[in-house]
Amino acid sequence: MVVDAVATLTLNRPEKRNSVTHEMWRAIGDALEDLASDPNVRVLVVRGAAGHFCAGADITGLGDGVDGDYARDNWRAEELLTNFPAPTIAVIRGNCIGGGVSVALTCDIRVADTTATFGITPAKLGIVYPTNSLERAVRALGASNAKRLLYTGDIVDVEMANRLGVVHETHAPDDLEARVEGLVSTLLSRSALTQAATKAMIAEIMLTGLVSEATRAAWASVPKTSGELDEGIAAFTEKRKPTFPWRR
Repeated sequence: MVVDAVATLTLNRPEKRNSVTHEMWRAIGDALEDLASDPNVRVLVVRGAAGHFCAGADITGLGDGVDGDYARDNWRAEELLTNFPAPTIAVIRGNCIGGGVSVALTCDIRVADTTATFGITPAKLGIVYPTNSLERAVRALGASNAKRLLYTGDIVDVEMANRLGVVHETHAPDDLEARVEGLVSTLLSRSALTQAATKAMIAEIMLTGLVSEATRAAWASVPKTSGELDEGIAAFTEKRKPTFPWRR
């Protein structure tokens, strides 16, 4: 769903606390491909239905392992979310377990309420965690914190998740939506060009340790040729809100 430049992706299987089936992974990937190609989408919000974010992958569908089509569709969905060209926000209530943490860590900004609980639980099932999910966990949490959660499979509260780096902000349940609205409003008021370039460059830094000359050159002239920089300077000088022209 896209409303006023804000897309919302809702994990919607409330009877199972939004645990994700193979078919859902495929549908998530398809939806993200469509949204990523829409230049009008400025922000993507990811949330779960009915009081929970995601209780993980549906283990009833894992009896034959996590290889083959399942692995490809899971990988595709999470990579598309990781590489979504606009800022992404995970809004977390209730259970955020297993694959739920993996989905949350694909998002740029993660906000939660005090009902949220977290765990990375493949050790409870005898699963080797997908390498793309493992890489994201280590980058976000650090090696020691990732080991702690993965080795034990422990469920932790939101206070501990905040200390470990799983989430950025914690709010009272009644305050969470107002904070999300304010955060979205801030993102929409800022330069989409700055956000897109920053996201692309940070992704490259995380993979290689630096921004390549090709990437730097690709973005170097865009602030001026797009009119983005001129509008930013004019708005600052005139003490008004900018109307940035650039769209991806």
